Amino acid sequence: MAILQSETVECFSRSADQSKRFGMRLGNLLQPGDLICFSGELGAGKTTFIQGIAQGWGSFDPVTSPTFVLINEYNRMDGNVLFHFDAYRIGSHWEAEELDLDRMMQQGPLLIEWAERIEPILPEDRLWIRMDWVSDEQRRIVIEPQGTRYVALAQAFRQKSFGV
Repeated sequence: MAILQSETVECFSRSADQSKRFGMRLGNLLQPGDLICFSGELGAGKTTFIQGIAQGWGSFDPVTSPTFVLINEYNRMDGNVLFHFDAYRIGSHWEAEELDLDRMMQQGPLLIEWAERIEPILPEDRLWIRMDWVSDEQRRIVIEPQGTRYVALAQAFRQKSFGV
């Protein structure tokens, strides 16, 4: 097990609804240009957490896993777009380069499931969320910020979620 840094946020979710609520708190803080990377085995709750992010961000679109289409776009009433990319079916990070992730980040926040598959092409500054299946009703969530913006984002999430 890794040693957690002081900026890291670790929490446990005891239900899908609680995971969504955590996601809503984070989604409410996102801005265009934000990169949120998710890792965790199948069934760890990544898409559930992202459903909460989209709701908290203000999307009126239903959130589904983009495993087969690769990228879903979720819209807000103000015209902003949240991008949801699933790298599970990407064979190499070279394939992901062709998707123009930089353009997406210029237009809105970008959420990437299975981000470890394309890590070599991702910006160093990002918020990494690792989700682990603990039991049928429990998930471990570790939020690791890299870069000044993401340290502030993790601190704001901690404050909104736990008051500390």
